[in-house]
Amino acid sequence: MTSYVHGEPTWQDQSSPDAAKAAEFYSALLGWQCPDGDPQMGGYRNCELAGKTVAGISPQMDTDPSPPHWTVYFNVDNADAIAALVTEHGGQVLFAPMDVGPMGRMAIFMDPTGAAFGIWQPGLHKGAGARDQIGAACWHELLTTDVDAAKHFYGAVFGWQLETSANAAAGGEYTQVGVGDKQVAGIMAKPSMMPAEVPSHWAVYFAVDDADAAVAKIRELGGQVMHGPETIEPGTFAVAADTTGATFNVIKVNPQYMG
Repeated sequence: MTSYVHGEPTWQDQSSPDAAKAAEFYSALLGWQCPDGDPQMGGYRNCELAGKTVAGISPQMDTDPSPPHWTVYFNVDNADAIAALVTEHGGQVLFAPMDVGPMGRMAIFMDPTGAAFGIWQPGLHKGAGARDQIGAACWHELLTTDVDAAKHFYGAVFGWQLETSANAAAGGEYTQVGVGDKQVAGIMAKPSMMPAEVPSHWAVYFAVDDADAAVAKIRELGGQVMHGPETIEPGTFAVAADTTGATFNVIKVNPQYMG
């Protein structure tokens, strides 16, 4: 990957109370290399897979009361224009647009259903250098308490093409997010089995070559498997929490769905 289009997921990073512990976990599970971060950048670690950036791990700020979590970022042409659209359509600005040196410009928002997400206006950093391959992110999915409100909000903010169809595995319906000629993300109702205190959120899926082996490895490393492995049309997936408590997904993708 060398560039992303407007509205497409471009990056994911974790806010962690123990960045070194998280880096060790994902390196062992997914084959990442996560060297120590630059102190001038708050210790932010850029994780790589075979020399290509795939994700970030950031030490959690003392002022951040939220549990460890992954944040999904969407590529945008103009961060300030998106911030205006977010507030216009009922979202909340958590961190206003700001420059990250020459790397790019970012902001963090909360949608009207309570899900946090980020945007990235690229500078030198274009986004993840690898995607849709084993060990890298391959899908992003919003689990929300109000699908209709989410569809209206994101459609207005990013101009997404949204196609909803019946899907028993998703509890009734699943909405595919289209950007140009690509399907880039999904939106579904938060599953009833998920605890009520879990808010609407964006989930990250990392591709693995064997879901059962990945689940076994997660447990061996001290992580927790919360659901699955379960087989659905695109592949076999599981929902897990790493050793710091941040949730994520692994999936063995059927070949026709990869890329």
